[in-house]
Amino acid sequence: MRTEDLHSLLDELVALPAETEWIEFKLGTGSITNDQIGEYISAMSNGATIKNKPFGYLVWGVHDKTHEIKGTNFKFSAAKQGNQDLELWIRNLLHPKINFTIFEFDYHGKNMVLLRIPAAKGEPAHFKKIPYIRIGSNKTDLRNHPNYVRLIYNSLDDWSAKIIETASVNDLDEEAVRVAREKFKEKSTRASYYNEIDSWETEKFLDKAKITINGKITNTAILLLGKEEASHYLLPCLPEITWKLETEEKAYEHFGTPLLLNTTKVLQNIRNVKYKFFPDNELLATTVNKYDTRTILEAMHNCIAHQDYELNSRIIVTEKIDKLIFSNAGSFFEGNPDEYSIGDKTPERYRNPWLAQAMVSLGMIDRLGYGIHTMFLSQKNRYFPLPDYELSEPQKVVLQIYGHAIDENYSKLLIENKDLPLSSVVLLDRIQKKLPVTDEAIKMLKQRKLIEGRRPNYFIAAQVATSTDDKVTYIRNRAFDKEYYKAMILEFIKQYKEATRSDIDNLLIDKLSDVLTTEQKRNKIRNLLYEMSKKDGTIFNASSSTANPAWMSSKNNDFKIRKDRDLDKN
Repeated sequence: MRTEDLHSLLDELVALPAETEWIEFKLGTGSITNDQIGEYISAMSNGATIKNKPFGYLVWGVHDKTHEIKGTNFKFSAAKQGNQDLELWIRNLLHPKINFTIFEFDYHGKNMVLLRIPAAKGEPAHFKKIPYIRIGSNKTDLRNHPNYVRLIYNSLDDWSAKIIETASVNDLDEEAVRVAREKFKEKSTRASYYNEIDSWETEKFLDKAKITINGKITNTAILLLGKEEASHYLLPCLPEITWKLETEEKAYEHFGTPLLLNTTKVLQNIRNVKYKFFPDNELLATTVNKYDTRTILEAMHNCIAHQDYELNSRIIVTEKIDKLIFSNAGSFFEGNPDEYSIGDKTPERYRNPWLAQAMVSLGMIDRLGYGIHTMFLSQKNRYFPLPDYELSEPQKVVLQIYGHAIDENYSKLLIENKDLPLSSVVLLDRIQKKLPVTDEAIKMLKQRKLIEGRRPNYFIAAQVATSTDDKVTYIRNRAFDKEYYKAMILEFIKQYKEATRSDIDNLLIDKLSDVLTTEQKRNKIRNLLYEMSKKDGTIFNASSSTANPAWMSSKNNDFKIRKDRDLDKN
């Protein structure tokens, strides 16, 4: 790798919020023993496989908590284990052999050491006959985590391409095969064989569509096209989609094979009513469907394509009163959802390659990874909150599709600014959901006057809050100028001669911005009183107690009376 490539790689690694299963940071000599180096190489290799990364990294010269690049006095190339070179000693104790690469380079005047460690394939990486894995902040024995061991052993296998020797074309649903042929033909309009598709024998069509292999039935074939009674071929896998209704009514239904047809049946169960928005600059309401049909199918098809079928779980579609929740077993396979939302990310590999190819050939998913991007655009164009994966777990992907507004100001902004870039809408969506946003993004949104407020209580700006109700909400969220609060305190003291802290709290608490917590409001009042007494000189504490102050106007001549009263009490 060139020096500039190493710099870019290091910048990417330290930009991550924390160390991961495939990244470990160390500082200098003595921060890690030689044995621990071998153990971490094993752990990073195994962790990279589990997280679907091509490499793991062990880096010297970075603080593990702050990720500050400090440089290191460690040199891997000069390190020894006894009289033996450390590199040779470690390589001899790794099994299977791991072709890790050592990079020693200068980063803006700081010495750095980086090990690039290939992901384990087909077998866990061992050091001294023990496989390691990083769980949270701890490095531990991989054998204590059998699910991860299985993932690594199966990392070279494609479950979806496995042949079912005892199955035949007779196990496939005729209607599903007919629909599959139609869908394949729709995708093949430019193919030289387009006019021949209808005349193909079923076996030839299935091979061409990459559903079967050399005429033999695959797991993919049963999953997409199999008769309901043929699903036993996939046991112990559960080739099902469960629809659950969780509203004031409760209901559920299981849909098995053939999934090519049954995703439409799940769709028909979902209650897709009309939803109305009332923009301020239009006389008529804007009416949209609660859910977009294409988005629902895209979400279900993604679940089918990326499900980890060896976890023996079903796909679940939960219908709530205000959203749909799609969940499938297995981690997000490559990258993260945010990388796909804008449409710039193309997946390099799939968990189920043969199934993914078949679904592409039938028009069920997009080969270039535009599915998530399409769902985001659909929600934006219909003025709804964007999809999110916030409920996902390490071995479960959970997608939420919203069918209602969270913040009316957000929806009105989209209606009135239809050309707003998706990247900005993604950030505004995080604001309305109270999710973290970077300082750079906050600065940009404020410069464009799209949001107001202070960390962590940001809200959509007033320019989109023009209706009566929204104006009330905006005014309650937006802080008045502090001179307004100071004037209120002075007016109170003028009328009642003095004010206790309790008096002032009662006066101001419900008038401060509603985006502040009670504690933040009390702190703001404390700061106001300090500024008025120490800087402005408009009030003073007439009591001898700082715990129980009695605030009076500096223009008040009754100060001596107050002091005398305190002395009499003593």
